[in-house]
Amino acid sequence: MRMRLLIVIVNYRTAELTLQALEAALPQLEAIGGEAVVVENASGDAAQLEAAIRERWSGRPVRLVVAPRNGGFGYGNNLAIRPALESDDPPDYVYLLNPDAYPDPGALQALLDYMDSHPLVGIAGTYVHFPDGSERRSMFRFPTVLGELCHGLRVGFVDRLLHRHVAAPPVPQENCQAQVVSGASMILRREVLEEVGLFDEGFFLYYEETDLCLRAARAGWHIHYVRDSSVGHVGGAATHLDKGPIPRYWFASRRRYFLKNHGRAYMWLANLVWGSSYLSWVTRKALLGQTEEFRPRRLRDFVAANLALEWEDLRQAVSGS
Repeated sequence: MRMRLLIVIVNYRTAELTLQALEAALPQLEAIGGEAVVVENASGDAAQLEAAIRERWSGRPVRLVVAPRNGGFGYGNNLAIRPALESDDPPDYVYLLNPDAYPDPGALQALLDYMDSHPLVGIAGTYVHFPDGSERRSMFRFPTVLGELCHGLRVGFVDRLLHRHVAAPPVPQENCQAQVVSGASMILRREVLEEVGLFDEGFFLYYEETDLCLRAARAGWHIHYVRDSSVGHVGGAATHLDKGPIPRYWFASRRRYFLKNHGRAYMWLANLVWGSSYLSWVTRKALLGQTEEFRPRRLRDFVAANLALEWEDLRQAVSGS
């Protein structure tokens, strides 16, 4: 049986969740034909994962790859994807699954059926829901200056006026075209990866799937959202981005995306627009006494991180000249 599907799960201190994701995905994969690869991203979980895979799934199409370092999400996925594409039996599709995400029954077959019947679709994401069954947004738009305005300002009539730029539109109720789909549950056609390349490993975490979707779209491929394929997702199990200060790597990834795809002037315009609009929102909320939604030091961290990253770039440019 030829390699129809390669499933890649990147683990970072989420061994138990990774094993649960495998438990949900493996029976569906075996019915399709392919292989599941768990990439242990140098988090110390290798022994636990190796023992569990040997005890539970010996002889079945799942194996462990141990990364020599934690190079981030794109790096971890590339460790599994690159040799698969270079093999004598490359997969028709690569399916990325977060360790805290669990395909519902029939989800993978529905996704493959959709891709097979839509040959111009190079990348697709699925409907994603929380463990309690409530909807989770997993379809997005490419970041733009106007999108940063909406995100920072948070005013209803502005969002309605600029609805085509709002980063996270309402959850679609049917299959549709998209711009960006979540890397928590994403399928990639082999030909897309061969044409536009793998993940940019300059992104440690966040924005790497956005960058890949943009490269695919610029090459003429379509990106779709497949409501017919359903996946449960806890979210934030490895990163905890929704708690506490935003980590430096998030700012670095955002900066890299704008700088790489739109240039320095556009990046700084996006920074100015978000910063000023967010300050307006904070001021408005403070005057109304509504401060419960504020994230500690968010604006200060945003300014400090972007200035520090710019200074690092300037220093490297000077030392390299």
